[in-house]
Parts: sequence; structure tokens; C-alpha cells
Amino acid sequence: RAHSGFTSLLCSGALFLSSFPQSGKTVLANFLTESSDITEYNPTQGVRILEFENPHVTSNNKGTACEFELWDCGGDPKFESCWPALMKDSHGVVIVFNADTPSHLKEIDMWHSCFVQQQLLQDAQCLLIAHHKPGSGSDKGSLSLSPPLNKLKLVHSNLEDDPEEIRMEFIKYLKSVINSVSESRDREEMSIIT
Repeated sequence: RAHSGFTSLLCSGALFLSSFPQSGKTVLANFLTESSDITEYNPTQGVRILEFENPHVTSNNKGTACEFELWDCGGDPKFESCWPALMKDSHGVVIVFNADTPSHLKEIDMWHSCFVQQQLLQDAQCLLIAHHKPGSGSDKGSLSLSPPLNKLKLVHSNLEDDPEEIRMEFIKYLKSVINSVSESRDREEMSIIT
């Protein structure tokens, strides 16, 4: 199964979804990719790959919906040795955290370092999602994030109150990933030509 990037015929991308255990990442991933619902909590074991198309994200001039793979990575530290292999050739990273859990806020730096900085991804290729679980009260107040996290796009997610808001933000993010990868590819092609 190809995990790396663009082909000449289709617009495609590989995204990596990482998170803390019990942050609501899998339920959110199912919602954003329109996959089946999971009603009970089962920790993600290793990785789960969701393939999907988004009709709102198209290739530059073909009008064809882009195809994506979203790699839903288990957040348990016992899988840490697998993370570099899972991240290889990814085009973007979505870091999901439970905004109501103080320890998550303290550990986002580690996730960003491991999944974004070490992979040499641009800020536009990273999205932070402060996920609020049902019944949590969802305080969308500003979160105090340290540099370089405060430069990243941060969205709040609550699937009970406003599910379409997170869907629209995710579509914007997919478009920015496609643009970033396309620009990088154009630069590589120009460097080969010159």
C-alpha cells in the first residue's frame, strides 16, 4: 500500500493523526473521514489507516477529488518505537488533544517535536485540534501554547455543539497540505531542470 504522495494521475496525500490516549482522536477521525461510528472506547493498537476522498479538495486543474490516507496512530507510549516508520513520507500531521486535560497541554511540545519538526514539515502541514468530549462543557477560550506551537493553526472541536465547524476547518487544512506539497514538488522539479 503506497503511503507516499502524489501520482501523476490523482491528487493524493498521506496524513498522520497523532494523539494522547483517550483524547477522542478515533471518534474524530471517523467523523472527518465519514467512516463508521465507534460508540465505545477501544484504544488504537498501533495504527489504523482510513482511506477517503474529499470532493471539496481537488487537484489544481483536473477538478478530481483528492484521495487521502489518514493514519490514525495509537497514542500509547508503547508504540513510540513504531512512530518514525509510520511517519515516513507523510504530508501532514494532525495532533489531537483533550483540551480539558492539563497534562495534554504540557506534552504537546513533545508530539510537535517528534511528528512535525523531526519530519521537517512546514507549519501549514500541521493542525492542532483541541477536542472536547461530549458533556465536557467545551470551553473554547484561548489556550496558552508556547512557541513554536502558538504559530500553528489551532481549532476547537466539539462534535455535539458544532460538528460542521470542525469539518470545514479540516477541509481548509487538507487544502493547505495539498498546496504545501504541490509547491514543494514544483521546487524539486525546478531544481532538477536548472
